[in-house]
Amino acid sequence: MKIAFVTDELPRPGSAGHLAFNAAVVEWLRGQGHEVVIMLVRPRLRWPVERFAGFAVIGPGVMARRGLVASGSPRNIAATLAQRALAALPVGLAGRIRKRGRAGQYGVVDAILGAFMTSAQSAWCQARLKAMQPDAILVDTIFRAAVLDDSGLAGIKTLILAHDVFHQRHRILTSAGYQVYPAELSREFEAQTLGKAQGIVAIQPEEAAQFRAMCPTTPVYVASMPALPCPRPANILRQPNRLVFVGGDGLPNLDGLRWFFDEVWPHLYNGRRDITLDLIGDCASVYGIVPAGVNRVGRVVDLGPYLHRASLAISPLRVGTGLKIKLLDYARHGLTTIATPLSLQGFAADPRAPFIAAADSLSFYAAILQSLQRQTDTAAELNALYYVKKYYGITTAFAELTDAFHNGVTLNVA
Repeated sequence: MKIAFVTDELPRPGSAGHLAFNAAVVEWLRGQGHEVVIMLVRPRLRWPVERFAGFAVIGPGVMARRGLVASGSPRNIAATLAQRALAALPVGLAGRIRKRGRAGQYGVVDAILGAFMTSAQSAWCQARLKAMQPDAILVDTIFRAAVLDDSGLAGIKTLILAHDVFHQRHRILTSAGYQVYPAELSREFEAQTLGKAQGIVAIQPEEAAQFRAMCPTTPVYVASMPALPCPRPANILRQPNRLVFVGGDGLPNLDGLRWFFDEVWPHLYNGRRDITLDLIGDCASVYGIVPAGVNRVGRVVDLGPYLHRASLAISPLRVGTGLKIKLLDYARHGLTTIATPLSLQGFAADPRAPFIAAADSLSFYAAILQSLQRQTDTAAELNALYYVKKYYGITTAFAELTDAFHNGVTLNVA
């Protein structure tokens, strides 16, 4: 099959959750023998020229040849270079400049859920899709769904990769007092947009159930993020009392860390000064001052050594939806995670699951203390690896995608 994947960024393994998931999907499709064409609605590249081998890439203002992808638009090149310049600044300062710079397009907001396609972008993509005549079109979220408005594409299999229940995320963020773009996003609008496709792909079962209620006549499939177990090498020992958190500078991560620093960490650190917390990723650089005992690690090339040395992971998220892919990273490295109930939404229930739910600051504090009081538990590591292998191996994670693309018997549709 020839499959067109309509998105706005190149799929990248090891990157932000949605890009890593997109990369897993397109790599899996290629491994199944399908030809995948990446159609960039707008070339949001990291550099004016990027290496991206293995897939054909097209898009307005995009040039691709011999494994290289480049933007031919001076405006897009300038935007990419501006992003690179911001990346060289401290994350907190860069965030303030970025927020001010994008105010003309999005307004002064705390979070951007996504940008809808312009009419010019839709027309470009629709014309290329009609000329290409792929066997299937996979659309990356509701924000690119306008491409399906052309009746000339009616005979082609169409699927939306939902990634999230966006009206729910919008409601959670605005209820917490944050300013969000778009300013309004209702359940009815999201259902109508999802209904443009012949099928919906959810990334976890709880969200699949919501989509079925929203779009009762549209088949819904589940495709979770696959995770490969990464056992701890024998020469690396876990360090007692060492916690870890991995995350970018997105609003859900920063909101959760603020709560953890205010409500949980002071009690932990005052009770035992040998406890430490490693912050990995851009979340580390946002704070001018971090509490005593917290180490700002920042971006790393390889998470493995850090996760293999930690004794426990935390996920104190209070806002956001979707599948928290970082918890799979913790689990596949053998770590147990103390997590808020929201963090655990969508994960398979199993007595050996490497997660301990903690709904408030007191239970979060108690769960960490109880876990640290136990010696390094080999059984807990084995449980984490077992859990990942059983539920998130690529064959299991993408079982329903095969049916979605091949028009077989619809799975798990109410």
